[in-house]
Amino acid sequence: MPLRPARCYTHFSGPPYTRKEYIPGIPQPKITKFEMGNPKGEYQYVVKIVAEEGGQIRHNALESARVMINKRMSVVAGDLNYYLRVKKYPHHVIRENKMMAFAGADRLQDGMRLSFGKPIGLAARVAPGDVIIELFVRKEHLEEAKKSMKVAASKLPLPSRIVIEPVESRPGQ
Repeated sequence: MPLRPARCYTHFSGPPYTRKEYIPGIPQPKITKFEMGNPKGEYQYVVKIVAEEGGQIRHNALESARVMINKRMSVVAGDLNYYLRVKKYPHHVIRENKMMAFAGADRLQDGMRLSFGKPIGLAARVAPGDVIIELFVRKEHLEEAKKSMKVAASKLPLPSRIVIEPVESRPGQ
């Protein structure tokens, strides 16, 4: 398997760690909005980013992809001519055992095996075939939507593909 960026947190073993009432000090998710644009518009196509592998996507990667799509589409199509929806929510709390990371730290600290760690962020767990982000557009903005989704897919740590489908019903339903 080729090495990819974000390999420390991309793959997981064990159940998700989600019980936030028992975990002090969880950072807030960086995703500010999960839906943007015009949900009541008449759209012909939906462009989706679909995960090809299972894994975890950190909340800052989801936010980065969302910001990129929104920025490109609002400039080209205008805020009323598309509807963007982030389908995955980061529920899983990521923990890390903080170690000293400077020269000579190996003499000061050996660490503890199987240490529990402190919460450092959140991640969304994704299965193969799950839709991560979907974008509803009209026919005249389809090419720019494909480009935007390709750029956004490069921000995500998992391999993904872009799927284009005609819309059967309104996105708000």
